[in-house]
Amino acid sequence: MVPEELDVIFQDDYLVAVNKPSGLLVHRSFLDKHETRFAMQTVRDQIGQHVFPVHRLDRPTSGVLLFALDSNTARQMSELFASSTIYKRYLAVTRGFAPGSVTVDKPLKYQHDKIADKFSNDDKEPQQATTAFRCLNTASFDHAVGKYPSVRYSLVECVPTTGRKHQIRRHLNHINHPILNDVNHGDNTQNHFFATHFGISRLLLMAQTMSFDHPVTGETLQLQADLGSEMLELFEKMGWENNEEAYRLLPD
Repeated sequence: MVPEELDVIFQDDYLVAVNKPSGLLVHRSFLDKHETRFAMQTVRDQIGQHVFPVHRLDRPTSGVLLFALDSNTARQMSELFASSTIYKRYLAVTRGFAPGSVTVDKPLKYQHDKIADKFSNDDKEPQQATTAFRCLNTASFDHAVGKYPSVRYSLVECVPTTGRKHQIRRHLNHINHPILNDVNHGDNTQNHFFATHFGISRLLLMAQTMSFDHPVTGETLQLQADLGSEMLELFEKMGWENNEEAYRLLPD
């Protein structure tokens, strides 16, 4: 259930950041013509002024979502995102025991959506894409799923330095550790077991941290999105720390 109002992480005269829940579209899309609620309109109504999107989060991804409050700031923020100078940190729950630390540098071809991108050029060359991964925790349970006698999971920190479509999801799948409940790039047998056994069917990818220098004031902003009770309860079942402070890690 998407709340009527979104948690505001930060707001000043130029920017507003909210904690977007999983399942909420950022703005109107051909992907779902029947959807009536969007983050952009919700934030606009909530703060009483127009907002300008400066980046995107996939519908099933939760976490830090940033808007500008004027067109000039929107342009400046878009330039920052394009220059890869914004630090973004995600948390993901994946299948299997992930490596302690690995950087995936694999170009990604743009994935066209049959509806939203039907007029786009699909002959583009693959774009450079890099993501650093670090395994924070693991868990295993004696349940046979598919060809495996037990199930293994990892909590993985994901730091992308580029912003390609579904980059984290595709890079984790590339190293055989797909995100749980990823219907496009994951393991559907594992997804079905996980959703049934743990009662969670949302994509387990959270945009938890964003850090950058404010384009107007010059202040270094460190924005953090709470994981929420559902994720913390899952972490407890996994035997992992289940308090927000344990996961509030910022760039060195």
